[in-house]
Amino acid sequence: MTDLLTRLTEMLDDLDADVDETIDLADEIAASGDAALLPRLQEELERALAERNAYARELLGGVLAAVGGPETLPALIRASAVDLGDDQDGLAAEIVELVQADPKTAGRVLRPLTEDEDLTVANRAEWALRFLP
Repeated sequence: MTDLLTRLTEMLDDLDADVDETIDLADEIAASGDAALLPRLQEELERALAERNAYARELLGGVLAAVGGPETLPALIRASAVDLGDDQDGLAAEIVELVQADPKTAGRVLRPLTEDEDLTVANRAEWALRFLP
C-alpha cells in the first residue's frame, strides 16, 4: 500500500497527471483501510498545506478520513483552518460525515480544539461540533 501512496503523492505533484486516475488511486487507498498509512498520510497532508496545494489537501484529507475515521478530526480541522483560497467543500463534507458517524468520538477529540490558541482552529472545531446529532 505504501507504494500506492508514493504513487498518489507523485500524481498530486504532477500538474499533468490524469485527474480521474488520481482520484481512483486515492479511492483505492481509502478503501484499503490500512491504518499503517496514517502517519504518512498526515505527513503528506501537512506537506500539501506547506506547499499551499488545495487539491492535494482535499484528496489526502478524504483518504485520511476514510482510513483513520473520527480520530483524524484534529488533523482535518487543522488542515481546514489553513486558507488556501478554495471552497473546501470536500474537506468540510468529510468532517461532517465523521462527526455524524461517531458523535461520541467526535465530541471527545473536537472539544479540546475549541480551546486552541489558533482562533481559526478553535472556530473550525466549534463549527464541526454543530453537526453533532
